[in-house]
Amino acid sequence: MAHFPSGFVWGAATASYQIEGAVQEGGRGTSVWDTFAHTPGRIKGGETGDVACDHYHRYREDVALMQALGLNAYRFSIAWPRVQPDGRGRVNEAGLAFYDRLVDELLGADIQPWATLFHWDLPQALEDSGGWLNRDTAHRFEEYAFLVGARLADRVTGFMTLNETYIHFLLGYALGQHAPGRTLGLHAFPAAHHQLLGHGLAVRALREAGARSIGIANNFAPVWPAGERDADLDAANRVDALHNHLFTDPLLRGEYPALALDIVQGTDPALLDVILPGDLAVMAAPLDFLGVNYYQPDYVKANPASPTFGIELGRLPDRDYTAFGWPVVPEGLTQTLTGLKARYGETCPPLYVTESGCSVNDVVDQDGRVRDDFRIRYHEAHIDAVQDAITQGAEVRGYFAWSLMDNFEWAEGYSQRFGLVHVDYATQVRTPKDSYRWFQNFLRDQA
Repeated sequence: MAHFPSGFVWGAATASYQIEGAVQEGGRGTSVWDTFAHTPGRIKGGETGDVACDHYHRYREDVALMQALGLNAYRFSIAWPRVQPDGRGRVNEAGLAFYDRLVDELLGADIQPWATLFHWDLPQALEDSGGWLNRDTAHRFEEYAFLVGARLADRVTGFMTLNETYIHFLLGYALGQHAPGRTLGLHAFPAAHHQLLGHGLAVRALREAGARSIGIANNFAPVWPAGERDADLDAANRVDALHNHLFTDPLLRGEYPALALDIVQGTDPALLDVILPGDLAVMAAPLDFLGVNYYQPDYVKANPASPTFGIELGRLPDRDYTAFGWPVVPEGLTQTLTGLKARYGETCPPLYVTESGCSVNDVVDQDGRVRDDFRIRYHEAHIDAVQDAITQGAEVRGYFAWSLMDNFEWAEGYSQRFGLVHVDYATQVRTPKDSYRWFQNFLRDQA
């Protein structure tokens, strides 16, 4: 494999609800994921994140695993309900103190802290007032961002405002597969707009608090038509507009893509009334970097009977598939990275791959090893894909593996394992997998 430039960021990523546990400790408030996970029928196996990986108590052990792995960065998310239990007003000192301890532990291990402010665990009190459908939530997010920035900006290397705005809009508000479980279809557009508005307001608040480097982590996927019919080509264009451009054009171009607005307006013209004068200027606050979460392409065809905007996702032929049923397409990452540079040109900030990983049906063998050769091949191919993108002119400065450890995989409960470290959820024993050892050797060679 190629040798990357000095200063390239090598990290792993996690999210608060997926690993922390301790949901009723340290003054933490209730999040939408607490509510959703405790609603019968929402999560596979009826599982919850109440304990998860118990990272809240075991963070020192987990940082030691990162240090032994050789990472120079760690991307984690901050649980808004730990900082503001009701999403507004008073600050929960115990919650901020936890992230103080985590950040200091990372710095003591010579690992850069990269913090995401929102990875889907909205305080339930804000959801009760409308959640991201309510414009006020964007302003509450601004307040929260300033509080976190004022406390941590002197030590955090990079802040990400939001994680995967498209996925949260789609699965949380349009289709109801994730918290908060709303099924509004494209009538969920206000949740998209207010997330982007909240992002812009949070950028401003973080700057005021002294943050040095600010970005966002968006989910991207190249969109490929599953057929040559005009209807399939049109479906691919529509998905591209909604998935890739709707949540990035406002940030880097200061405007919504025309096709996305046409799609929303065709559903209900009144939906666009949420866009107020000045909103797009707020959204377009300059960024220091753009986070790219990539897992698979969208392989689409038209299907008027589909509840998902008349579009059906197909299965790519002749591909390996992860345990989650996602195709392994490393060249799609290259296409995504080079495509961002091509679309946004001089306004495209430096890129970081902020999530890349795969689910494998891992088991600990009798000799104590987890032989996950599939995951090794996955990361090897996707790191090569990053190198290809750099060779083609994309300014990529980092790669964060998803995930550091197995964790609560949202609606799938604990059935999907993405980690470099195996977690026995009954005992909380951590077992580094073969992929951990491979990554360890790879990073040693990069040094």
